[in-house]
Amino acid sequence: MKGLTIHAFVAAASLILNTAVFAATQACSPSAMSKRDYGGRPLRILVHEKPVMGEPMALNAERFAALTGADLSVTHVPFGDLYQEMMVPFLLGEDAYDVVVYGSLWIGDVAPYIAPVPARFLETPELRSVTPTYRQIASWDGRMIQFPIDGDRHYLKYRKDALENPDYQARFQKVYGRSLTVPTTWQEYEEVARFFSGWDWDGDGALEYGAAEYTSVAGMMVFSSFMSRAAPYAKHPDVPGGFFFDLETMEPLIDTPGFVRALEDMVRARQYWPPNGDQFTVVDEIESFGGGQTALSFTYDDSTARAMEPGSPIAGEMGFAPPPGSREVWNRRTGQWDHFAEPNVVPYIAWGWTSAVAASSPNRDMAFDYLCFFITDENHNHDLGIGRFGVNPFRSSDFSWAYYHRQAGWPEAAARDYAAALAFVDGAPHKVLDLRTPGVNQFMEALVTGISAALHDGVAPKEALERVAADWRNIANEIGIEEVRAAYRSVVAVEDGIPPTN
Repeated sequence: MKGLTIHAFVAAASLILNTAVFAATQACSPSAMSKRDYGGRPLRILVHEKPVMGEPMALNAERFAALTGADLSVTHVPFGDLYQEMMVPFLLGEDAYDVVVYGSLWIGDVAPYIAPVPARFLETPELRSVTPTYRQIASWDGRMIQFPIDGDRHYLKYRKDALENPDYQARFQKVYGRSLTVPTTWQEYEEVARFFSGWDWDGDGALEYGAAEYTSVAGMMVFSSFMSRAAPYAKHPDVPGGFFFDLETMEPLIDTPGFVRALEDMVRARQYWPPNGDQFTVVDEIESFGGGQTALSFTYDDSTARAMEPGSPIAGEMGFAPPPGSREVWNRRTGQWDHFAEPNVVPYIAWGWTSAVAASSPNRDMAFDYLCFFITDENHNHDLGIGRFGVNPFRSSDFSWAYYHRQAGWPEAAARDYAAALAFVDGAPHKVLDLRTPGVNQFMEALVTGISAALHDGVAPKEALERVAADWRNIANEIGIEEVRAAYRSVVAVEDGIPPTN
């Protein structure tokens, strides 16, 4: 570089780099969006019904439209109809939506119809802070094709005022012959839930119950509760190669003893659920546990956010821990139960909401701008703190206890417990993900039918899951065994803690 000293060169390079970094950090901000001119261009969004994800998506879209002039249209659909509403236009080659918001487990079906996230967004701080687990969930064939907007996982939530009450501890000791402690296994979870079911243990004049979870068949959410229950029974730490299927043979594992025991537990759980607890939707669980009706839960972060909202009477009473495990784990290689001194804890990284831009959209630039705007710090931190919104942690900054204590106003003990539980789940070397193969909705519909048969129709859990396994064989054959296997291999790699090759 003629006439340019080394000091001047370094200064110039530093200025360019700093300018680039500043530009990246500002790329999706409200001030940056206000400089966009999308006047008259349609921004068509398909999303779940309000409030869960539908409400924050619509509110932020309204802000985006006001800043950019975009012509906004938001379609809200119940979860049971969302897959069909999204996939039918894709399959017919119709340009129906610019942005689709859906369950991340559908990636195997959606992948051919959505646009990869452009490189310029991958360098924004919003996406660079997404944890490796959720980057993998957003990716297909080594590319990020889903735009992360949410991160779901299951972990244990409990009422400290119930479990730490000396009188209740003494009574529990007499009934069960052991100390009342935070449950570390599903057997302990059941005992604690039974103990706290059907009486006014918090003195508010109303009956409280043992636990709340997602059980709705209509919304298909019951399968996620079942997965958490099955994971520690059915995923052996020394037997890699598949949780839903044996990757080598592609034989379904859903009717093996680990899964059967989980469904047996779930059938018994009806005795400690609240009234109508066998029909709970996402919103029902948020209000039941988050509103103080139950002592335990193990589902998503939504009811946690609800319990910790400003003014909540139970905010100071919340405790968090890793999900329950099991000391007995089914070994499919030996065909027997193995016994462990310490519980086998296998977190379930639940399906979670995600988003994408339709490849057919003529407004892809605007659509990606909107999704990046949705997860800017200001918008994301606001949405994270509202339980009914369904926006849960997926960025590294979301896992800091200091944020929840100093900015969100949580009690320090709760903030530390919560951050530790999140970090444990996200960093677990062995975990369970959703199936994420082509046809996943068919597999899950068959599973939900089987769970419902056991929960509501009196069918023995083993028989119910044998029916599911038969259905899964047929579905896999219809789709193509090798196609299912190829997609499932990437899921197994994450579950077994194998570093990604891409």
